[in-house]
Amino acid sequence: MMRKYLYLLVSIFLFNLSCQSPQKEQESQLTAIEDAILNDKQSFYHIDFEVYENKENLSKLPIGVFDSGTGGLTILDALVNYDSFNNETTEQGADGQEDFKNERFIYLADQANMPYGNYFSEGKTELLQEHIIKDLQFLLSDKYYLTGDKDPKEDKDQVKAIVIACNTATAYGFKEAKEFFKNAGLDIPLIGVIEAAGRGTISKFDKEQDASIGVFATVGTIASDGYQETLTRLFDEAGHQGKIEIFGQGGHGVAEAVDEEPDFINPEANTPREEYRGPSLEHQDYPIDRALLDIYNFNYDHGKMLCDTENPEECEVLQINSTENYVRYHLVSMLEDIRKTEGAPALGALVLGCTHYPYLIDEIKLVLNELTNYTDKNGDQPYKELIAEDVHIIDPAEYVAQELYLALNENDLMNDSGDMFTESEFYISVANKDNPEVDLDESGRMTYDYKYGRNEGEIQEYIKVVPFDYSNISKDTWNRLKEMIPATYALIEGFHHSNGKTSDIASDLKIN
Repeated sequence: MMRKYLYLLVSIFLFNLSCQSPQKEQESQLTAIEDAILNDKQSFYHIDFEVYENKENLSKLPIGVFDSGTGGLTILDALVNYDSFNNETTEQGADGQEDFKNERFIYLADQANMPYGNYFSEGKTELLQEHIIKDLQFLLSDKYYLTGDKDPKEDKDQVKAIVIACNTATAYGFKEAKEFFKNAGLDIPLIGVIEAAGRGTISKFDKEQDASIGVFATVGTIASDGYQETLTRLFDEAGHQGKIEIFGQGGHGVAEAVDEEPDFINPEANTPREEYRGPSLEHQDYPIDRALLDIYNFNYDHGKMLCDTENPEECEVLQINSTENYVRYHLVSMLEDIRKTEGAPALGALVLGCTHYPYLIDEIKLVLNELTNYTDKNGDQPYKELIAEDVHIIDPAEYVAQELYLALNENDLMNDSGDMFTESEFYISVANKDNPEVDLDESGRMTYDYKYGRNEGEIQEYIKVVPFDYSNISKDTWNRLKEMIPATYALIEGFHHSNGKTSDIASDLKIN
């Protein structure tokens, strides 16, 4: 009898152990930031996900969009202007009304931690993935700071869907983001940009057509092979029979120049700088080739190139100091790769694999046209046959908008009473000056060595997320936003006014 009793106890113990194992295994797989969000009620990052249990109220929540900087506003602008469906019937076909006009958006620019593209090259991919989870945490939580405040506000709405409007974040963190959603029990749409861009690219080609496809993205995105693998798979799935060659160009310094990161660009400089990290004559990975100086056709006016002599041809130190010249360097580098690849078809499409790059479409088109018509001293045109007459510039934003609309519609999450024009919100991360661990430069930003010297798992507030304002975004950036994405700029102005500002950003900064 005693033996039977002991056998029963052992059986119950083993049964309970087997039932508990999956939960313990799941908990052991959580990263430190995920554990803080899901389990540590004392942590700043902890979230109460109870709101997501009430499905009836989800449709009224805003849509979250994030990027490493202001570049993702090009994705948001596509959402703001999107009109491909009938608002009454939801059937495909424009009706003259914005498809998301009744939605609200919350945008996050994680500018304090950017550029995301450099984390891979610095061996900090897991730190980048931690930043991405923190971006999700901000959108899913109710916390933010007002500029200068030590204590956070807790009255921000949580979101019903998230768009990762960052190619690098999608390449390195989309799988981790989906796993986090699963661990949190979240069943809301999560949209990334790479698949959408891939589908947009293959739609431009006939099945028999030969083409080289350039992927112009951050160094990290190119290194991930995310675009290369996705495009190859999608062309195969579509039964494409023509010859397709894919050329990736890591745009070292381009996104940084757009966001005016001082390690890569300084509009006030007129001589070479010690802290410069962009392409140069001596750069190991991104050297400026003296033999190609005539082809780069750099613009030297007003400090757009920094040289240690008055004669550019005699430079011993040469630094790029404008977005246009960054574009020139990288497009020439890509065309050189195509030229040196035997049998490569002409460039038929250029995928802008970084949300900052659509700001530079005019410069990209200008340089492609120059290279098409470039004639060397022997009268040869080395790139004429390597660039198609009509190169498709692929901006993923339109295809992201389509995927978001379909996801909201299929899950009954469309809002019928919101107003994106007056109720959208815009936030940006700034270095947390109240954290003594954070190492800042003279401009108040994290130093490069500190930014990429941190380790994942050290859960602390490196940053504070505050509303967009002219105090944390440069005048040049505001000018670019006003010119390039006027509809979204109007939403930002509306948010500016809703925060108690009586004047326009434009008038405060005296921008055009």
